Amino acid sequence: MAGRERVVRMSVEQPLWRALTAYRVLTLVYAALLAGFGRATFERPWVAVAFLAFLALWTLVTLPRVANAASCTKRFLGLDLVVALTGILLTPLADLDAQHIDGPTLPSIWTAGSVLAFALKGGWRWAAFASTLVAAANIVERGEPSEDTFHNVLLVWVASIAIGYVVEVARASERTLARALEIEAATRERERLARDIHDSVLQVLAMVQRRGTALGGEAAELGRMAGEQEIALRTLVSSGLVPTTRVSEDSAEGAVVRVVAGESGEADENTEDAEDAECDLRTLLAVHAGSRVSFAEPGAPVLLPAGAARELAAAVSAALDNVRVHAGTDAQAWILVEDEPDAVVVTVRDDGPGIPEGRLDQAEGEGRLGVALSIRGRLRDLGGTAELISVPGQGTEVELKVPKVSRGKAGSAR
Repeated sequence: MAGRERVVRMSVEQPLWRALTAYRVLTLVYAALLAGFGRATFERPWVAVAFLAFLALWTLVTLPRVANAASCTKRFLGLDLVVALTGILLTPLADLDAQHIDGPTLPSIWTAGSVLAFALKGGWRWAAFASTLVAAANIVERGEPSEDTFHNVLLVWVASIAIGYVVEVARASERTLARALEIEAATRERERLARDIHDSVLQVLAMVQRRGTALGGEAAELGRMAGEQEIALRTLVSSGLVPTTRVSEDSAEGAVVRVVAGESGEADENTEDAEDAECDLRTLLAVHAGSRVSFAEPGAPVLLPAGAARELAAAVSAALDNVRVHAGTDAQAWILVEDEPDAVVVTVRDDGPGIPEGRLDQAEGEGRLGVALSIRGRLRDLGGTAELISVPGQGTEVELKVPKVSRGKAGSAR
């Protein structure tokens, strides 16, 4: 994915709505079977038949209403609860002995589905409201409620409130997770842009400062100004205030930065396809070979996804830049590429003076993030590792390891 992270999320409560849909259908069948087996006890069976026929029609017609929270409106919830309460209160009319034998109501446990819809839609407060009305209707229907009646009423009341509370907790957790994913995506984008700035603009400014100081005169003033801008930009990068926009690949001149906004979805898809294509890492690293850089490669192609290969090559380039800047122009460097069964390992070694202990932490504190961002940051985004070993007076070795199947596309990093 080029230039941005795509996060696909499914609501954690959606399975609960699907379960509620199935529950309403199954409990409808259960209520119909209870009425069928007990039809001989009904003094007015036509009341039970009429209500259950309406209940069946209502349940089937309103199935889309309980598919998700958006379609389950307050108006529907109110009407659904009225249907459940009406069925409870009609029970003594169909069965005159219902108040005395403590039998099931006409809607039976279908009523709990109406209460659960309140719980899923509005949480435990809505569930408490609906279950309280159902409890009152059951007590009125019984006339002289028994211990079993109070037990069943309390069970529905507690269960619905508990489910409503769980739904509220799930929603809060989902919001927290979504926010964390957004922050992670924004952080990765800032780090990606900071790496591009470090590898292009900051390097050019540092070069202008060095050359200007060496030339003297008006060039020295230009070098001084370039140095000030370098410090200001390093401070901006290290403070995390870099905007999350996209920086283009380095231009032929090495100093042109382009901000791209409003990328189309089609362009993203094309870029993603390009990132998935494999390329030979050796061709990207061979350009570094020269009189001061020795390059050792396997005899067979070292294939990686194009995006991952470019990011790994950029990390190698950053390591060589550090050799030129800190080890001196006379330092010798070696690049070794190893194609292992499950990973590609690139080692960059030099014969320079090495890195004094604590120097990397000091450089990061000063806003010089070459190792932290251009090397370790890139490898971290690829799901790999970057190990740096340095002994004062014995040179420095950087080992870059990228798994064959990386956790993320390199396009998200460049």
